[in-house]
Order: sequence, then C-alpha cells, then structure tokens
Amino acid sequence: MEPGSDDFLPPPECPVFEPSWAEFRDPLGYIAKIRPIAEKSGICKIRPPADWQPPFAVEVDNFRFTPRIQRLNELEAQTRVKLNYLDQIAKFWEIQGSSLKIPNVERRILDLYSLSKQCNTRPFDNEEKDKEYKPHSIPLRQSVQPSKFNSYGRRAKRLQPDPEPTEEDIEKNPELKKLQIYGAGPKMMGLGLMAKDKTLRKKDKEGPECPPTVVVKEESGGDVKVESTSPKEELSHSPEPCTKMTMRLRRNHSNAQFIESYVCRMCSRGDEDDKLLLCDGCDDNYHIFCLLPPLPEIPKGVWRCPKCVMAECKRPPEAFGFEQATREYTLQSFGEMADSFKADYFNMPVHMVPTELVEKEFWRLVNSIEEDVTVEYGADIHSKEFGSGFPVSDNKRHLTPEEEEYATSGWNLNVMPVLEQSVLCHINADISGMKVPWLYVGMVFSAFCWHIEDHWSYSINYLHWGEPKTWYGVPSLAAEHLEEVMKKLTPELFDSQPDLLHQLVTLMNPNTLMSHGVPVVRTNQCAGEFVITFPRAYHSGFNQGYNFAEAVNFCTADWLPAGRQCIEHYRRLRRYCVFSHEELICKMAACPEKLDLNLAAAVHKEMFIMVQEERRLRKALLEKGITEAEREAFELLPDDERQCIKCKTTCFLSALACYDCPDGLVCLSHINDLCKCSSSRQYLRYRYTLDELPAMLHKLKVRAESFDTWANKVRVALEVEDGRKRSLEELRALESEARERRFPNSELLQRLKNCLSEAEACVSRALGLVSGQEAGVAGLQMTLAELRAFLDQMNNLPCAMHQIGDVKGILEQVEGYQAEAREALASLPSSPGLLQSLLERGQQLGVEVPEAQQLQRQVEQARWLDEVKRTLAPAARRGTLAVMRGLLVAGASVAPSPAVDKARAELQELLTIAERWEEKAHLCLEARQKHPPATLEAIIHEAENIPVHLPNIQALKEALAKARAWIADVDEIQNGDHYPCLDDLEGLVAVGRDLPVGLEELRQLELQVLTAHSWREKASKTFLKKNSCYTLLEVLCPCADAGSDSIKRSRWMEKELGLYKSDTELLGLSAQDLRDPGSVIVAFKEGEQKEKEGILQLRRTNSAKPSPLASSATASSATSVCVCGQVPAGVGALQCDLCQDWFHGRCVSVPHLLSSPRPSPTSSPLLAWWEWDTKFLCPLCMRSRRPRLETILALLVALQRLPVRLPEGEALQCLTERAISWQGRARQALASEDVTALLGRLAELRQRLQAEPRPEEPPTYPPAPASDPLREGSGKDMPKVQGLLENGDSVTSPEKVALGEGSDLELLSSLLPQLTGPALELPEATRAPLEELMLEGDLLEVTLDENHSIWQLLQAGQPPDMERIRTLLELEKAERHGSRARGRALERRRRRKVDRGGEGDDPAREELEPKRVRSSGPEAEEAQEEEELEEETGGEGPPQTLPTTGSPSTQENQNGLEPALATSGPSAPFSTLSPQLHVPCPQQPPQQQL
Repeated sequence: MEPGSDDFLPPPECPVFEPSWAEFRDPLGYIAKIRPIAEKSGICKIRPPADWQPPFAVEVDNFRFTPRIQRLNELEAQTRVKLNYLDQIAKFWEIQGSSLKIPNVERRILDLYSLSKQCNTRPFDNEEKDKEYKPHSIPLRQSVQPSKFNSYGRRAKRLQPDPEPTEEDIEKNPELKKLQIYGAGPKMMGLGLMAKDKTLRKKDKEGPECPPTVVVKEESGGDVKVESTSPKEELSHSPEPCTKMTMRLRRNHSNAQFIESYVCRMCSRGDEDDKLLLCDGCDDNYHIFCLLPPLPEIPKGVWRCPKCVMAECKRPPEAFGFEQATREYTLQSFGEMADSFKADYFNMPVHMVPTELVEKEFWRLVNSIEEDVTVEYGADIHSKEFGSGFPVSDNKRHLTPEEEEYATSGWNLNVMPVLEQSVLCHINADISGMKVPWLYVGMVFSAFCWHIEDHWSYSINYLHWGEPKTWYGVPSLAAEHLEEVMKKLTPELFDSQPDLLHQLVTLMNPNTLMSHGVPVVRTNQCAGEFVITFPRAYHSGFNQGYNFAEAVNFCTADWLPAGRQCIEHYRRLRRYCVFSHEELICKMAACPEKLDLNLAAAVHKEMFIMVQEERRLRKALLEKGITEAEREAFELLPDDERQCIKCKTTCFLSALACYDCPDGLVCLSHINDLCKCSSSRQYLRYRYTLDELPAMLHKLKVRAESFDTWANKVRVALEVEDGRKRSLEELRALESEARERRFPNSELLQRLKNCLSEAEACVSRALGLVSGQEAGVAGLQMTLAELRAFLDQMNNLPCAMHQIGDVKGILEQVEGYQAEAREALASLPSSPGLLQSLLERGQQLGVEVPEAQQLQRQVEQARWLDEVKRTLAPAARRGTLAVMRGLLVAGASVAPSPAVDKARAELQELLTIAERWEEKAHLCLEARQKHPPATLEAIIHEAENIPVHLPNIQALKEALAKARAWIADVDEIQNGDHYPCLDDLEGLVAVGRDLPVGLEELRQLELQVLTAHSWREKASKTFLKKNSCYTLLEVLCPCADAGSDSIKRSRWMEKELGLYKSDTELLGLSAQDLRDPGSVIVAFKEGEQKEKEGILQLRRTNSAKPSPLASSATASSATSVCVCGQVPAGVGALQCDLCQDWFHGRCVSVPHLLSSPRPSPTSSPLLAWWEWDTKFLCPLCMRSRRPRLETILALLVALQRLPVRLPEGEALQCLTERAISWQGRARQALASEDVTALLGRLAELRQRLQAEPRPEEPPTYPPAPASDPLREGSGKDMPKVQGLLENGDSVTSPEKVALGEGSDLELLSSLLPQLTGPALELPEATRAPLEELMLEGDLLEVTLDENHSIWQLLQAGQPPDMERIRTLLELEKAERHGSRARGRALERRRRRKVDRGGEGDDPAREELEPKRVRSSGPEAEEAQEEEELEEETGGEGPPQTLPTTGSPSTQENQNGLEPALATSGPSAPFSTLSPQLHVPCPQQPPQQQL
C-alpha cells in the first residue's frame, strides 16, 4: 500500500507471556525459556504476576529534564526524502534570488518528488559521493545538533505564500507574460502550503542545505511564472492558481573601466557587453543569449551562474538529528503540557481517545508533507543523574522492607544487567544505556525510530505508569531485509549517511515494510508491563500519551555469537564500538571458575574462534616482515587511544603501531592502512602472547568439560550400566556436586533430581507403612494392588534401599489375612464377633484388602439389625420420627438380605402410621374449627399405641391438659361466693381463645365480658364528655387532690396531652384493692372528705389572688392561669363559682343567660335576673356531663343484672349513695321555715314582675325545632322572648333565627341598667348552711334539682353580678356572630347542592355538628351527647331539664320511676321547687351491698 494512506492496517500482535510466580523468580532463565518462541517475532511482551507492583522511586519534585523536539513528518524516511528534494529545488531558486511555491492539485499539494520519479529525471544527480563522511559515535546517538544553516528555515519559508503578481507586474516582466496560462482547462490550485496549527512549534533555525547537483531546464511550460521580488521579503498567501518562482533582476554595471575585461565563458567573446551578466559568486561573465535558457534582458539583483549554482547545490546535507528544546520541564509541567496537547488535538478527554485512532493519526502525520506537527520527547535521560524509577540500594536513603524486596529483584532494571548469568556483569564500567538504565518521558506521537541495540544486545523496557506505548518489531532474520528495503526506497538518505539506521532518527511505515515482505509485529505496552527485544531485532514505536518508561540492555550466553558478528558489521560500517568484545571474552576467560557453566561453554567456543583468528592475523604480520613487538595493557588505555584509524574498532588483543606515527594505530585486519612508513618502523602491540591464549582456553575447557565428566557418572548411575545400584547417599553426592559447581539445569540433572525425589518418597512411604503396623494404628491406606505396584516401583529404582525387605514382609502378611477373610466369608452366617475381629486386624495392616469391604458390609448389616430391634422393642424408649427415617436411610446402604428387607418393611409401615397420626394432630392444632376435649382425648388414646415419639400428639396432649385446667378455673370462679371480676374473666377468655380446644364455657364467658363492656360503654357515654381526658372511674370517684391547684391543673394538662392515664392512683387503690368492695367503699368515703377539704383550701387560695377585672391587678406568683397557659386579664375573664379561679371566657364553656328552659307556656319576666343562667364551673371542676339521678338509677338497674363485677359499678353505687344523701339534706334545708318564707317572697316578686304591663315586649318565640343548628348548641329549649319580630312570625331559617337571637341579646343589654338587687335579704344564719350545701352539690358529678333551687335562692340574696352578666353577653354575641357567618356559608353550600341536583337533605345539621365551638356551653354539649345516649340505651329517655321555681312540671313523674320513689320529709310546701326523691340502691349480691 502507499505510505501516507489513511487506511493504516495494524500488523499482527507479538507474543505475550504471563509467567507464574515460580517462573518469574528467575528472570534470565524465563527469558531463555521463551526465547525459541519470542525471537521469531523480534519482540515480546511480559505481564508480571498481578501483585508484583514496584513502587515509583523517582523524586518527582527534583526531577527536571530537557526534552528533544520531534517534527513528525521529518522522521519518516520517504517523507524526509521528499522534503529534502523540495529543499533542493527551493535552494536552487533561492540562490538565484527567487522563492519556490508549490501548486495544489485537487486540493492536495503537488508531490514534486514523485512527479520527478515518474518523469525519470534526477536534476541534481552528483557523480561524487561524500567520501569523508564521519559517522556519529554510539554513546552520543541522537545527540547531533542541527546546523545553524539547516533546511528548517527554508522549509518554513517555503510554506509561506508570496503575494500574487499583479497585471502591471506581468506587463512589465516579459518572462511572466510568456508564462501566463490562457484559455479554459484545469488550473493548478493555490501554491501556498500552510501548516495546520496543531503543533508545538519551535522557532526554526535557518541555514542552507544543498542538493548534490542542479540542472536548469526549460520545461517549466505555462506552470511557472517569474516575478521580480526580493528574496528576503515575507511571503503572503494568495489563492490564485499559479506556480511562482520569483527572481530579482540584476542591476547592470555602469563602470566603463571593467567593460573590456568581460568575456563570455560560453562563447569566449566580449562583444555585446551590454548583454553580459556578471556572476556574483565567481565573477565570470555570460551573455544573456548564451545561457540555457536564454534570458530576454539583464536581471536585476544578485545573479549566479550555472557553475556556482551547481557548486552550491552539490554540497552534501548535514546529518539529520533531533534538536534539544529550550525549556526545562518537571514531570508535572510536562504532563500538563502533554495532556493539554492531546486533549486539544483530539478534542476529547485523554483517557477516552482509542489507541487505534492515535495509531492511525500518527502514521498519517508521519507520512504527510503538508502537516508539520511537532512534539517533545524526554528520551535517554540518565538514571544515574536523575534517579531510577525502581528502588535502588545505594545507601542514599533508607528503604522500607517492600522497597528492599523490589530493589534486589532480578526484574529491577538496575539489577538485571549485572545478574550472575549476564555477560555485562563482567564489564566494570557503567555504560549508560546498557548497564545503567535510561529514562523516557513521553507524550502523544513522541516516537523512537527503527533501530537495533548497541552490539545487537537484548533490551528490556518497563512502563512505570501512564498511557500505553505502541511497539513495532522485526525479527533478527529479517534485519538485513529491512535495511535493504529502506535503502532501496530512500537511497538518497543512505548515500549521505550509511549508518543512518544506527542514529535512531528514521521511521518507515510498517505497512510499507510489510508490502515488501518484511515481517512486522506490534503490541501496546501498558503500565506495569515489560517489552523485550532480542539480538539484532529492529524495533520502533511511539507513545499514546503521557507516560514514564525505563529501559536497559542485557546480554546472556546465547548472545556471544551475535556480539562477535556485530563487531564485524561495525568494522564494515566503520562505526565506533561501545566496548571491546575481545576484552570482554578475555576477562571472562581469566576467571572461568566464576562463570556459569552455560556461559563457560559459550565463552570457550568464542575464545577458540578468537584465538584461531588471532593466530592467522599475527602470521600475516610476520609475512609482511614486522618482527618487533611490545606488550600493552590495552584495558588501561582510553578507548579513543586504541581505536583503529581505519575501521574504528576498539583494539584489545593486538594492534599495529608505527614509531614515526605515534598518533594512530590499526587493527591487524588493516595493517596496510596504517601509514606509508617502512615496515621496519612498525611494531606489534599485544596483550597476550600466543602461548598464553591457549592456556586460558584450556581453563575454559576444563570448566566446560567438568560437566561432561559429572554427566557420565550420573548416566552410569541412573541406567545401572555396570550392574550395581548406587546407594541413596551416592546419588545425593552427585546432586550436591552439580549444585556446588553450578552446573546448568540440564535434562540429566533433572532426571537425577527426579530419581532422588522418587526414592526418598518411597523410603518415607515404606517407613510410614512399617511404623503404622508396629504401632497398631492404621496409617496411610493403600490397596493390595497399590502395595504390589509400590514394591515393583522400589525394585525398579536405580538405587538400593533396605526398606524393600520390610515392604515384602507386609505383602506376605496381607496375603495371609486375605485367605482368612475369604474363609470367614464362605462360612456365613458367621459370628459377628469373629467378623469384627477380622475387620479390626485388616484395619491395622494399613492395606485395603478387597475382602475387607465385604466384611465391613456384613458387620454393618448386623449392627443395623440390632439397632432396629432395640428401637422397636416394647420396653425401649420411644424413638422419634427422625430416628425412624435415619434407620430407613441407613438400611438402604447396608448389604441386602431377607432379614434386612423385613426390618425395612416394618419400619416403613410404622413410619407411615406415625406420620398419619402426626398429620391428624397437626390438623387439630392448626384447624380453625376447634374440636371438643372428648374428640382430642380419643385421638391421643389411639396414638399412644404407636411406639414412636410424636411431637404433635404430645403438643395436643399438653393442650388438652391446659384445657382441663382452664375449665377447672372457670368452675371455681363461677361457683364461688361472689361474682368474678371483669379482669379475671378477660384473662380467662384470652387463655381460652389461645387453646386449640373447643370449650363451651368460653362462649359463656365471652358473652359476659361483652355485656360488661357494653354496660361500661353506656356508662361512659352517660358521664363522659366528648373527647374527655378523664376515664369513667376517675369521673365517678371523688377528686382527692382538689386542694392543690397546681397538682390538679398539671394532672389535667397531662390528661389532655395523654401523659397521665392511671385509674387507680386517684384513690390510692391497687388493682387487687379494686376487687374488694369494702376497700372501694372505704376509699370512696375518705376521698369525699379529702375532696371537700381540698376544695375549701383551693377556694381560699384562689380568692386571695388578684381579680383580673381590677385595674390595679399586677402579675405575681399567685396570679391565676387559664387552661391555655396564659394569665387571664381584663374584660372577658370569668371566675369559677366552685374553685374561685379565673379563666378566659373564650377558652372555656360558658353559660347562656336565658338558656334555662321553661316547661310552662308562660314566660319568665326578663327582670328576674336571679333566674338568669350565670353560674360558671371551670373544666377542672366540672369533669363530666353530670347526668340526672334518674339516668344513673337506670344504669344501676342494668348493673344489677350483670354477673360480673366492675370497679366502675361499685364507684357508681358510691356516687349514687352520696348524691341521694346530699339530696335528703338539701330537701331538709329547703323545707325549713326561714327558707320557705324566703322562697315565698321570691315567688311573689316574680309574679309581680310578670304581671307588670310591658307593651314594648315582643311576642313569644316558639321553641326552635330539634334540627335547628343553633338549637343543637344547647341542651335546653330556646328562650321565649316577646315582641322581637313584627307580626309574630316564627323563625324558619338560620338567618332569621340569628336575627332574633341578636335582638334578644340587645334587649338584655338594654335591661341591664334596670336590674336592682338584692331581691331578698338573706340572713347569715340561713346563707351559710345553703352555701355549704351548694359547695357539696357542685362537687357531685350528678345533676339535682335541689342544687339549682339553692343556687337561685343564693343569687337572689345578693346584688346582680353586673361584670359577669356583661362578660357573658359579650361572649354570647361573639359566638352568635360566628354562628351566623357559618349559617350563611352552609346555606350557600346547600343551594349549590340543590342546583347540582344533589340530595335534598338539610346540610346544616351535618356541617354544624363537627364544628361546635367550645363556647357553645356545657349544656349544649350535654344535650347533644344525651340524645346520642338515648339512641344507645334503647329509649331510656334523655335527661330532663332542671325546672325553675314554681314550674308545674316539677310535680310530674320522670321516666316512670315514681312508684319506686318514697317521699321523705315535708314535701308539700316545696312541690313547686323540685320533687324530693329517695332512691334505694339496686339489689346486689351480698358482697356488693353498700
């Protein structure tokens, strides 16, 4: 394929090796092992074991280096030839004052070199070659500094465009006019060649580089135009398609005195001197018409004749080399530059660029003459100066144990060249690059060119870190072929530099080489991998990106012939040697005992050839007549003082010198090239005499042949050629000799080691067999066949072992035992004891006999049958199902027999029956439908006949026992002297439900528990408010801690927050105490007394607190605190009538002034202010709904029917007794003469107020319907206020009702100034008992009519509380304003539903019920909850409203309980106040009597 094609085809991969740890421990041995495979490719890659990871030892901060500059398109040989050719043409025109511009054809620059090849023209052929070419020394390879006058400047100028010629220039210049292109047809595109801006450009140095010859021809046609311009001016780009070669016209000389001396060198005439041209180089003259081609006129500017042009152009180019960069880098700065360059070039992150893409782009750039990409490469950095990447034991710094391990590893490149098997360890000097590693810091596209190692040695390269390095390799067999191909394709380069490939400055596309038959392989070396090149294997490559590598040379014994051939090759090329090969051989031959045996043999062979050649050369010297000689220690001379002046070889064995020419010497191969002096003046300088060399050769031979002597001994011993087997000690001595004399690891040595290993293993095995028999312990088991084979193996080994007799004795014992075992097996059934004894004897032999297995089976069969018998025996302990299954499984593996089959069948049948009963028991335990105890007992009884332990049957049996115990507990409770407690019944029910047994008693207990819970729920609904924080038991019991406001309030807050839920702490009763009725009664009585004392104390405390209504009230520690946690102050504060504490009116339920219902059709006068409902009890004092006594008696009747005792029931009985007791005392007080007289006067006053005419009063309101949302906020009827609406229309809508309510509040507000009092004068003797009764009645969680009567009487005996009345009016107004707004919203929603065709139900009730505010009053909440209670209790009737004084309805019976009530005391005078009831306790069992 054509080089430069974009379709680069990667060569095949080289071999890759992955050594094991055992192989990796011997580096040179492993390389020798893989050499037959790897050297066929020239290079190979080695991946170390995964955990071999040497630390990076370079001091990164101190590592500074200056890289080399590489212009990629100058590296490739063919591209460099093209560039040199273009430089020659450019220089030709530059000398004549013109500049060259190259045309573009089809958008590509015209390849003038290929065009000249196609035209078979060599315009600059030179007949002479550079005879005085001086090659570069190898230690300074790649270090050639380009001349200051190299071709880079011209190449850079050539790539810059010139200004296009104008029409005026063309008209003035006839040559341009002549070369103009007219007419249609393809024109050559723009001639400017601009480099792409992708390079790290350095300023090119300028200087001339001349081709060998220059011939000017007149075949430019219309493609060339000449224009007068300055050769030094900057050239600019022009897009016009033309080829421009500019020339400065020479100015004519006007000095007349020189005209006669001018003669044309072509025609030898001096006429027409106005047309003579003077050459600015040699001052020769030429007629312009004698030139070829002739010139039309005298050119201006500098002009040179064809002779001078040819002389300048034939000057040979200087050697090509890399120039050093001007900037010094650290690793970090170089890495930043490299990564930035790669990322910018490929326009993607560096780690994402594929290696294939980089490879194709590299070869494209290398083959391009258009793109001048420049990179930098930190190559051949001396590790001695900058430090190796591997840890080194140089005592400069302390190494860690890990670093110490890698510092001594053979794969450390500082260690490998000086290993014992390496040849280079015998060279004392530290040869940089060969014995001392070089470091390489690469970037993308930085390359190393085709080369072979110095002296054709091995090389090894390790990539410490970074991106991969791409390698190409050619095997040594194709080395000359590669050189021939490169010389054939680029002869111009090799003509000027014969050793070009030794300079590491030339690449050639692998595809080009492969197309000419050169085998090439490639590989990508990743971090942590080695690449090895073999002797004379050409290799090259480039870096994929920023990386750090280290390389060194090494030489093994197999390299010595290649090293000798390399010296001959260097002699032909006249190239300097790095070291003297002869000196190296002689130095190793001087100490043969230190050499590895393979190395000694190889050195002996090389030394023999070298001695023969030296004999021949010295003989030729004698024949020439040179007889004088002197000894010379060449190794002490510097290399440049002992180099042959002809072939540059470093002399060691001998050299020819001249007394008259002391500055030079020659090797004996060039004795005729020393000097022209007489032979008598020449003399031989030698290192060894011809007698000393054979002595050294003999020592080597002895060292090399010592292996043969030893090998013969080993061969005789292993093959027993003399008929005598050697002892083990003799074989060990031969093996020790090989180790001490460092013989190579040959096949014979391996056979000896294998024989010793096998013999020692046989001895060890025999000793183990014998010792095991003697100790009576079964040792290593082997079969009889193996024992016989073992004996044969010992007999066949080539060494004598006395343990053979012991093994023979064991074999005889085993054979005798085998006969006894056969006899015992033939006489079956034998005694189990006999079989067991035989089996034990066989186990002690340590050898497996076939009959022993049969004995084992018979013994196992007998044991199994015995175990089955014991398991199924009636007296035996029952086995589990697992045991039965285990016996069945074990029976399948014993030897079959009729007895075994019968036992297995019985076991299987028994197991099937047991599993069936287990399944039945499991179903009984897990089934949802529980079985009665009798059924379970029958199952257990039948399962007990099975001789197997059944877990489910056992569990069923335990469950049945628990059920019987449970029934006994139930009978004990039911048949006791008292009803059981609810807690006991609930515990029994929980236990009974968990039992897998059907229990009739459980259903009865569940029914009793359910009935008890139902009663408790009814009682809770009767007493507890909605969302109450109290339990039923707490409400029924007296508040024993009422005296402490802080305790009472904190406990109430805890209940609100759900933090306090104890029922029994209130009375100091434990759970056991609650079971005893006597304890409950005693505790209740004590609690009553504590409650009374506590509330009196609390009243005194709260009365001392400043009133929030007083303007002088200040905050103090004794200030009242509302339930909201804030201090009540100003208008809106209410004082509790019981505890005397203050609260915000908006935070508690407050009474409605006219919410007291009147059962009679007549209305109460509004000025009877003592009948207004102004009584306020705080939520801390009024803990329940306080039902009427008649409702409580109904609950007690229901409780009497329960066969269960509840703590709440006993507490309810105590509460009822306390209420009835208080009611009797209250009736007695109301029936006294003083109180009766006061009540009479109060009644007269009321009648008088009612009889007074008041035309301003509005008509009476009818009661609001039950469905009215504002009605639901109160537990009593709406007040009947007269004359609030004209025409007496009844209110039918929420808006109208709200309007009426607002009017009655305004009426009440207008009546406030008319209120006077007190209405009665209440003596202190009468007031005190009534206040005490009132206090006790307020403590009762029961509603009693007498309580209301006493409160009205006390109210009338004092002036009206105007502040409270105003506060209540304001609170009620605020409440009704909110209710009115909610009513309007509900009406709008109802109308929208009707419009949408929804349900016609009134939504007002549904919406207001969950939205009742707290200020709707306790009576409203109580009425609603009592209505719900009525539905729950099956029509027991809601609690009746307390009647006011003089109400006729007070004489009517309530709930039909009048027959059950007995009259006590003088009831007639008080019939208008309230009925006097005496309710006896419901009948209870004896233990529940109060």
